[in-house]
Amino acid sequence: MLFAKGTKVKFLHSKDEGFVMEQLNDGMVNVRLSGSDMVIPVFEEDLIRADEPVAAPKPAGSKPAATPKKDIREEKKADLPEMQVQYAILKSQGIQLAAAPVFDAEGTASRYRLFLLNDTRSDAVFNATLSIKGRTPSNFNGKLNAHSTFAIGELRFEQLNDSPELNVNCWRLTTEGSGPVKTKNLKLKPKHFFKRPETAPLLNIPAYLFVLIPDLAAGQENKEEPGENLRTYTRKMARPQSTWLEDNVRSGHEVVEKATFVPEIDLHIENLRPNAKKMNASEIFRIQIQHFDAYLDKAIRLGVDRVFIIHGLGEGRLKDAIASRLLQTPEVVTFKNEFHPRYGFGATEVIFVE
Repeated sequence: MLFAKGTKVKFLHSKDEGFVMEQLNDGMVNVRLSGSDMVIPVFEEDLIRADEPVAAPKPAGSKPAATPKKDIREEKKADLPEMQVQYAILKSQGIQLAAAPVFDAEGTASRYRLFLLNDTRSDAVFNATLSIKGRTPSNFNGKLNAHSTFAIGELRFEQLNDSPELNVNCWRLTTEGSGPVKTKNLKLKPKHFFKRPETAPLLNIPAYLFVLIPDLAAGQENKEEPGENLRTYTRKMARPQSTWLEDNVRSGHEVVEKATFVPEIDLHIENLRPNAKKMNASEIFRIQIQHFDAYLDKAIRLGVDRVFIIHGLGEGRLKDAIASRLLQTPEVVTFKNEFHPRYGFGATEVIFVE
């Protein structure tokens, strides 16, 4: 029997109960006894889940009842595992991907069922895109409640060699609305599936686990400001000191600017100049770079999390120029030009320092 970490169990030969803390070798687990801090190793065969009834002892000499044969066809119909199990989250891992192997008649993992897991106390909404070379990307959207799972399709074993990627955008839901977007791009590689699977929380089935977003709430609480280095301190002291009134007027304008700021800019020349047909390639390129520089400066000044620069495909001259500038901008954490369900390959996503 499989026991995920945090599963509430009871002992077959006593009235004790506890929670599974750790999986050990040789079919054993560490169990923390309820009502105490004592942790003891126990064989899995001596445990049952707390919500399962204990079978009454059979009288001596009685013949065991015949075990009905399982219908294999019925087993294959069950795409989703049973999740009505008493479970306690001992340590949240955040939003995770679980790849549960499905074995064929020869005992080989022929495919993997994919689930998003949320073992946090927060509800979230998400958008996920599963991309496999030579196949139209699959998109999934939904709500991922606290302590719940969401099935997002399957991955065949042979597709592990086709560079599968999972891109996830996730927003924490609060009483005030949704929090900032958290993004993760996960590239699944065959070597990830050569190790031994572990029991997935909430699902209680063997699976390969990948942490996508460890902390949904990160960035929403008041954090202690990091210490200033000499460079930051010198810059601040070199600026002329403003008055209280100037600070409040400026901050008020910035609040309005940030609230109305559009996190994307389309640099196609027809969107920047109405008389684009009369311009040569050099003039078009100059105008596009000017608009990009101004937009980038404004995004940095307002402190936005991320933006999308739409440059199209073409010969790649504009994309390369943008990449060169981003590499020289210290406020940029990273940027990427990968397939996006909305922009295709014609946009660069830019992520700034939070």
